Amino acid sequence: MDDDVQRCVDAGTGSRDSFRGVEAAMTAASAIRPSPSGDASVYAALDLGTNNCRLLIASPASDSFRVIDSFSRIVRLGEGISSTGCISEAAIERTIAALAICRDKIRARKAGRLRLIATEACRAASNAENFRSRVVAATGIQLEVVDRETEAALAVIGCSPLVHPKASGAILFDIGGGSTELVRIERRREGDLRTIAWISIPVGVVTLAECFGGHDITPQSYASMVKEVAGHIATFADAYGRDLYGMHLLGTSGTVTTLGGLHLGLARYDRRKVDGIWMNDIEVTQAIARLCGMDYQKRVANGCIGIERADLVLAGCAILDAIRRAFPLPRLRVADRGLREGMLVEMMREDGAFN
Repeated sequence: MDDDVQRCVDAGTGSRDSFRGVEAAMTAASAIRPSPSGDASVYAALDLGTNNCRLLIASPASDSFRVIDSFSRIVRLGEGISSTGCISEAAIERTIAALAICRDKIRARKAGRLRLIATEACRAASNAENFRSRVVAATGIQLEVVDRETEAALAVIGCSPLVHPKASGAILFDIGGGSTELVRIERRREGDLRTIAWISIPVGVVTLAECFGGHDITPQSYASMVKEVAGHIATFADAYGRDLYGMHLLGTSGTVTTLGGLHLGLARYDRRKVDGIWMNDIEVTQAIARLCGMDYQKRVANGCIGIERADLVLAGCAILDAIRRAFPLPRLRVADRGLREGMLVEMMREDGAFN
């Protein structure tokens, strides 16, 4: 690993105490302000990642929330950043078009409480400030660029309900387009969960596929991807990959949800069937082997993958395989939830909206 990458990884590693500091500080509102006619009981959370643009609009319901509207589109904002350092004009246009739809949905639902964030692509690109200015001019949306620690904390908030109630804890991972976060969560005697440590590495499905290729993957190139990721997480795994008894993996990303859909044999992806399912180690291995056995066109034709993910999904599998080797746990729980849900829960808790 070169010195620049090592510094990035070192900067993206934290302890329980530093992580708690971010959780406590996440009360800062998004830079945008809702209209005066907004409904205070309607919340909107937007997550603009390196690959996806996702929106969730919801209202509190008991100790959870009821989804009112949602939107998801692959925009590939980070396409080419690893080689050029800049967000491309084509990516900007795709993303602004998606954000305009999000704006219209927020207005139509009269959301009165908002948080709209951007992650790795806007952290890494040299023209990120110009991009955000163009987004404001075109859509009125002011994006809040969050750091990696905040991103990991939001993932924990959004996914922690899926930690098994009898588990001693979980290794949570979020495979993004431009970064991957891992968090060790443990259960206290009182039953609540606490974050022990976390890491964020500057490697995701987009960056890895751009480096090693995404269309034609050989066993050798796949092994090289796994080795690359393993090098990034080795120090964290050495420190926190022990005493795993009673724990399980908990994954949130398009990679694991795709594997979940393949495991269930779905003709088309269905979040309601995938979110929360369990896969044992053998089933995960079989699903990855099935994907590795498909050529690009077969991946495109698969209803759980499609053309938007066909060149990225094997890079995601390589990241997952590196994580599985570092944390050899017998079960994986699949989460089709993450930052948006974390933002919604965090905002509703702040407002005392839960019973």
